[in-house]
Amino acid sequence: MNLRNVANQIQAYLEDRFPYYLDILRQMVEINSFTANRQGVDQLGKLTAEMFAQRGFQAEFVPSERGDHGHHLFLYRSARGGKASPKQPPTLALISHLDTVYSPEEQEKNQFYWRLEGRRAYGPGCVDIKGGTVMILMVLDALREAFEEDYERHEWVVALNASEEVLSEDFSRFCLQRLPPSTRACLVFEAGNIQDDTFKLVVARKGRAYFRVDVEGRSAHSGNNHQVGANAIVQLAHTIQRLASLTDYERQLTVNVGVVRGGTVVNRVPHFAHAEVELRAFSPMIFEQAVDQVLALQEESQVVSQDGFACRVNIRLLEQASPWPENEATQKLFSIWHEVADQLGMKVTGEKRGGLSDGNYFWQHYPTLDGLGPAGNNAHCSERNPTAGKDQEYVSLPSFVPKAMLNTLAIRELLNREQL
Repeated sequence: MNLRNVANQIQAYLEDRFPYYLDILRQMVEINSFTANRQGVDQLGKLTAEMFAQRGFQAEFVPSERGDHGHHLFLYRSARGGKASPKQPPTLALISHLDTVYSPEEQEKNQFYWRLEGRRAYGPGCVDIKGGTVMILMVLDALREAFEEDYERHEWVVALNASEEVLSEDFSRFCLQRLPPSTRACLVFEAGNIQDDTFKLVVARKGRAYFRVDVEGRSAHSGNNHQVGANAIVQLAHTIQRLASLTDYERQLTVNVGVVRGGTVVNRVPHFAHAEVELRAFSPMIFEQAVDQVLALQEESQVVSQDGFACRVNIRLLEQASPWPENEATQKLFSIWHEVADQLGMKVTGEKRGGLSDGNYFWQHYPTLDGLGPAGNNAHCSERNPTAGKDQEYVSLPSFVPKAMLNTLAIRELLNREQL
């Protein structure tokens, strides 16, 4: 097989059809699929299922364990035809999500809707991650066009999370229950950035722990009996300073105090206060140690009333997504993309990201590679103010075809290897 000739065939095929794919992206972006907009998420799920049904995929809608979230979507296409084989051909899981971070009210306030400007398409979720879902369609179509026999003899699972933006753990559990033992890899189609003509593929992500800190103090009249009060806000100030001090950039560990609330009126010693805190790290060992350090701070109390009442600190771990560290299985996947890119005269590099994706939940079960979607910028941003240096989320239109070509040829190589 002359790889360059096939690459040229795929490129011409995708470029000819690109207006069609761009229109699919427009339809998806024009549906508000904010995580809390259950109706919108389900509407996008139905549109997505229709697009894949045209390619022979069967849809399964699975209710979220949270009633205010939409349905997760699983799409299946079984092997068809091809030469009989004593071995079950490998299955690939292609991962995306349906939800975005933009409420209808935010979209309206910032006039953030679908629009084309030069080499960019703007709109809610255009790069995170509706462009990634369109990338999956492009790759599957290109595989069928250029390698029909390979495409037909493998099983495909496309899984779309209804609530990825709020780290719903039920999706990964549902997905893992549905993936067969023959699954070769999980490929995540989050945005794949470009820098200096080099595609960045994600090979590791930080883990995240989310805590709530509650402080119980004792109220008192701030003028008459200040000395018998135990100020919960002051105690919280001590505690959050201790939390913030755990940040260690050399160890790639961050602790962020994101929310603080407390008290009721200014003439009363406050008897309650709380904060919400997140912790992130790449190393599983550093992550676990830091979680223990955070929880240990509830044993400390620095604020005591004159008659001996000490503020009480309670810290609860509400959510946890373990780190996805650099690992051998991911590196083997990355090496396939790197080898194919090298043959095509393209460049790829591995990237470690501080943000999470569904890959955090899959890497321990199957080889996982992320960042396979198109390039863009300003994810999670709806504001536009050029004088203040603000711009809205956009996807780079020229990134689609070359990235889809690379993904297609790398996936074909992956499927035809006896083992990873």
